[in-house]
Amino acid sequence: MTWLSDAIRPRGLHLALITAGLVTVGGCAALGLRHPATAPQPLPTIDRPTPIPRASGRPDGAALTDDQVRSALLTETDLGAPWTATRGAATWRDELLKATSSAGACSRLMDTLYTDELLGGPPRAAVGLDDADTNAQLRYQIGARRPADVNTMLAWLKTLPQQCARFTATTDNGLQEDVRVDEASLPEVGDARQGLRITIAATTSDHRDLLLTLELAAVRVGQDSFAFTNGGLGDVPNNATQAAVQVGALHLADVHKRGRAQV
Repeated sequence: MTWLSDAIRPRGLHLALITAGLVTVGGCAALGLRHPATAPQPLPTIDRPTPIPRASGRPDGAALTDDQVRSALLTETDLGAPWTATRGAATWRDELLKATSSAGACSRLMDTLYTDELLGGPPRAAVGLDDADTNAQLRYQIGARRPADVNTMLAWLKTLPQQCARFTATTDNGLQEDVRVDEASLPEVGDARQGLRITIAATTSDHRDLLLTLELAAVRVGQDSFAFTNGGLGDVPNNATQAAVQVGALHLADVHKRGRAQV
């Protein structure tokens, strides 16, 4: 199905904006102060003590305030029509993700997908977006874990294409699922990242064939981390995930830049 490639519309305009944002960030680093050619009467200088960075009051060491974190979330404007603010969890979440497996790591994966705790715990802030036409759902979250904890979670996610390449899961209502896990390519953003592409196939008691596709990305950028889940019945194009991850990283960079300008 091509529902998500049409719905998310990572078209030239979005990619151009992303590219422009990256060029702008790079260009700012090249700016400097011009000194006058001559200084006949140099003014005396006063040595100032080096400012000591203020320690964060949060246990995760995060430098951003809650308001700043919320301002870094994705919006329907970033993704374009037909995405709108979520009206609740998609019906396929309870139907297909609330499942267990006899393989320990794979059962943990199903729990992680159902709870959406891709960074190892509840997020600081999250946003959900729906496409009511195709029953697709997206969720973007900014984490509340220390970088070391996020790295541990990323390392675990990286093992899943080997440990859980293909396994069977059973839903709470007794549905047998054929689950496959592959690595998903991500743009080179942040300090560490991991992407997965997961397909869940099942046949209902009334002989309906279901195929749920999920692409997820988890990224650490310095002290910050974010995760993105892109899922729906049918296919999920990887370029949609890549575009959303890039926009999310640019939002975080912009929030940090504005925060430094206010100091």
